[in-house]
Amino acid sequence: MDTNTFIYVSDYVKNEVRRWKEGDERRTIVTGGNGQGNHLNQLNYPTFIFVDEDSFLYVSDRNNNRVMKWRKNAKEGIVVVGGNDQTKELNQLHYPNGLSFDDEENLYVMILITIEY
Repeated sequence: MDTNTFIYVSDYVKNEVRRWKEGDERRTIVTGGNGQGNHLNQLNYPTFIFVDEDSFLYVSDRNNNRVMKWRKNAKEGIVVVGGNDQTKELNQLHYPNGLSFDDEENLYVMILITIEY
């Protein structure tokens, strides 16, 4: 829920994030909604979301291995980290599954770890 009491829900089947006011039946697509893909206006299995006090929406875009940032009413998002395949470089991600910020606005991303034998 953001400071305007909007509730946000990520839909990994429809590859979009929607918001609505509690008690209101009308839902608005705020990110994605353009089919599954890796363009800046698309998502691929969005999971965790975070809305900061400036109404920026952060989405862990799991199957694109990136975290996206969306301004209010933006047509496209900005890649914050990742998005260049699943490499072992420090600026890349492997299936981001969670995200959060601390009081100093540092972003923390939880990734899925796979063990290869």
